[in-house]
Amino acid sequence: MIRILAFPALLPLAGRIAGLSHGRAEPIDIHRFPDGESLVTLHRDLAGQDVAMLATLNDPDHLALPLRFAAETARELGARSVGLIAPYLAYMRQDRRFSPGQAVSAPLFARFLEESFDWLVTADPHLHRIHSLSELYKIPAHRIETAPLLAEWISANVPDAVLLGPDSESRQWVAQVARLADRPFEVLEKHRSGDRDVVVSVPQSEALLAGTPVILDDIASSGRTLIQAIERLRTAGARPPVCLVIHAVFAGNAHADILAAGAARVVTTDSIPHVTNAISLAGVLSAACREMLDSEVKP
Repeated sequence: MIRILAFPALLPLAGRIAGLSHGRAEPIDIHRFPDGESLVTLHRDLAGQDVAMLATLNDPDHLALPLRFAAETARELGARSVGLIAPYLAYMRQDRRFSPGQAVSAPLFARFLEESFDWLVTADPHLHRIHSLSELYKIPAHRIETAPLLAEWISANVPDAVLLGPDSESRQWVAQVARLADRPFEVLEKHRSGDRDVVVSVPQSEALLAGTPVILDDIASSGRTLIQAIERLRTAGARPPVCLVIHAVFAGNAHADILAAGAARVVTTDSIPHVTNAISLAGVLSAACREMLDSEVKP
């Protein structure tokens, strides 16, 4: 039986994963001292147990040390193996040195996690120049694909959907979701000149005027890309779009800003807890977790 140890905000997801894995979900307690230090507490004996830490890393600088402390404490308490389920995996964008002197953080963060965990499961990490997690991680690392879940949600909730990818980097997975949902799609062009400075091209597809636009994005952080796409759709005379996002980072007022720009609805997976969560990853995360454990016990 696997023990799913989760930080407090993720206990509901941990419970769903544990239920599907015939495991047990338990909390990781974190106490913050006034000086900013963390005290991590695990509440049960873990001798001989397989443990999976559930921690989504949308605030990695705040969570990384407590996560490291929790993993090492589990080993000290006798855990047989310690894996990491990180539905959202941070530090993927800086995979090379864009300016002199910059830290190449993607491989550095990978090494940081490798020192504490035996395996990693994550959902659709932000891969660009890195084509596979195996290029970064020496431990077994499994990427689950959310496209089938997104397509299922679209088919059930927006049967006249016309999918819109906000940039060329989204083409491959937007095309996959469109194929699975059997819906048309278009991909826009995007130019980014800063964290919040984004310009998106005008959509050309006439299908967008006949159906309900569904803008797909893997991560919504500042929300500027979605807002630009919404504004372009409004200019083209399309209906208010549904924004479908995998990872609900939503820094600052991003969610409110997207709605104010004219989105009919914002829907996300539960990789990061948020009021917009409508698509659960519990089933695919549970299956990937079992696969990792099965591979560990095979000779």
